[in-house]
Amino acid sequence: MSTHTIRLASPEDAAGMLTIYGPIIEETVISFEMEVPSVSEFGDRIKKYLDTRPWLVYETDGIIAGYAYAGPHRARAAYQWTTEVSVYIHTDFRQQGIAKALYQKLLPVLSLQGYRTALAGVTQPNEASVKFHESFGFRPLGLYHRVGYKFGTWHDVGWWELDLNPGLKVVNPPLSLEETMGSTAWETIFSAQ
Repeated sequence: MSTHTIRLASPEDAAGMLTIYGPIIEETVISFEMEVPSVSEFGDRIKKYLDTRPWLVYETDGIIAGYAYAGPHRARAAYQWTTEVSVYIHTDFRQQGIAKALYQKLLPVLSLQGYRTALAGVTQPNEASVKFHESFGFRPLGLYHRVGYKFGTWHDVGWWELDLNPGLKVVNPPLSLEETMGSTAWETIFSAQ
């Protein structure tokens, strides 16, 4: 019987995460990156965002089977309550509910931190990703036409939004992960594995 856990990623997970992300960069238009980052560069990327946003890994029997993360939407201060989310699953572990399990942790953590809106950009066509995001309540926003050029052709990106904190009245900057970790709400999110 296999064991699994969902936990915060660390820079030391970079190599395992790149076994998932590398082929997505090299073989698909799901990501618009053109070159696979080095392990150290990817580790630095994880470290950079972990202060403000969660990066989660799904580990099964010591293997990273998938990961999900939140990143900034835009740099200007008024956007600080908005975040972009992504999830990637290793080809050997797809269709096992791992992406769902990751988002069931990621989205509540973002809500706990005080983020207002989560955005998901999906290169089109990708009906599976659209259905997945809509199953979590994401609503379509619109389509950016021909915004990415990869593998010799132009690609459209659809955008979906999720209101993480409907009715948010108090507008404080989102909490850091450190400020939320160890709270009762944090423990509740991660207690059900």
